[in-house]
Amino acid sequence: MFMTFRWFGESDPISLEKIRQIPGVTGVVSALYDTPVGAPWSHERVQRLAESVDDAGLRLSVIESIPVHEDIKLGRPTRDRLIDNYVESIRSMGEAGIRVLCYNFMPVFDWMRTDLSMPLPDGSTALAYDDQRLAALDLSRGTGDLPGWATAYEAGELRALLAAYRDVDDERMWEHLAYFLERVVPVAEASGVRMALHPDDPPWPIFGLPRIITGGAALERLVSLVDSPANGITFCTGSLGSRPDNDLPALAQRFASLDRIHFAHCRNVRITGPKRFHEVPHPSRFGDVDMAGVLGALRDAGFAGPMRPDHGRMIWGEIGRPGYGLYDRALGAMYLQGMWEGLAAGAGA
Repeated sequence: MFMTFRWFGESDPISLEKIRQIPGVTGVVSALYDTPVGAPWSHERVQRLAESVDDAGLRLSVIESIPVHEDIKLGRPTRDRLIDNYVESIRSMGEAGIRVLCYNFMPVFDWMRTDLSMPLPDGSTALAYDDQRLAALDLSRGTGDLPGWATAYEAGELRALLAAYRDVDDERMWEHLAYFLERVVPVAEASGVRMALHPDDPPWPIFGLPRIITGGAALERLVSLVDSPANGITFCTGSLGSRPDNDLPALAQRFASLDRIHFAHCRNVRITGPKRFHEVPHPSRFGDVDMAGVLGALRDAGFAGPMRPDHGRMIWGEIGRPGYGLYDRALGAMYLQGMWEGLAAGAGA
C-alpha cells in the first residue's frame, strides 16, 4: 500500500506543504469541489489540479469524489445525459493519469453525524452518530449547514427529493446503480481508472431513505453487477465497522483477494448502542475496529493501492473542518504505516 492524505483544495487550512511533511505520505486525495453536481469535469481543470499537487512534491492519487447526481439515483429520464457527463469526467481523470475514483451512491445525504464535536474523556472532540438524535432533526427548513450533508437544499427542494424517493425501495436503488455502472465501468476500464464505491455511512437507512451498500452481501452483489476489475470498492473500516455484524478482516481478505479493493479508508469507531457510535483514535484498542486484523488481511491478500487515515479527532486545540484536522490524521497515518511495516517484518518480507 501507499499512504495518502485528503486535501480540500486551496481553501483547505492544511496546505500541501504541511501534508508533504507527514513522513511516508506520498499521495493526495482531492477533487474539483467547486464544480456543480452533474457537470462534466474538463481535462484542463483536472490536469491543473494534478499539476498543483505535483508541484508540491506529491501525487494526485485519488479523486474523492465525482458526485453522482440525484437524478441518476432516482432513475429519472435525465440520467442518460448526466451519465454522459460522468463518463466525460472519468475520461478526463484517465488522461491526467489519476487511477482511482472514490464515489458513493447514497441518496440525498452523504456521510451523516449527529454531533461534530463530541467531547471525549481525554479532552479531544470527535464525530458521533446517534439514531435517536437523528430522528429529532427538523428537516422542514432544508439542510442548511447540518453535519455530513455535502449538498445544501432549500426546504422546498428537500421536500421534493424526499417525496421522490418514497417510490424507490432497495431493489430499485440496485437497479439504478446497475444501470449507472453498466455505462460507466467500461469507460473507466478503457481509461485506466478504477472505480471504488464507498459504503453507506452510516450503513443503514436514514430518514426513510434506502441505503444499500451496508455489508458483505451488498459488496458481493456490487462487484457482480459488472464483472470488471474497474468495478471495485473503497474499503472504509469506519462505515462498515459501525455495524457489529460486519467481520472486517474477513471482508478485507475476501475482496482484496478478488482485486476489488482499490482504496482503503482507515478509521476506528466505538459502538455504544444500537445504531450509535463515535469515532476514536486509529489504533485497535481504542475502538471496535480490529485495525491490525484488517491491515493484516489486506497485506496478506496483496493489497497495493492507496490508503488514507480517515476522520480524526480535533486535538491539541486545533480548530478546523470537523473530522479533517491535521494532527490526529497525521498520527493515524504514522500508526497505519508502523502497523504495516510490522506486519511486513513479521512475515519476513
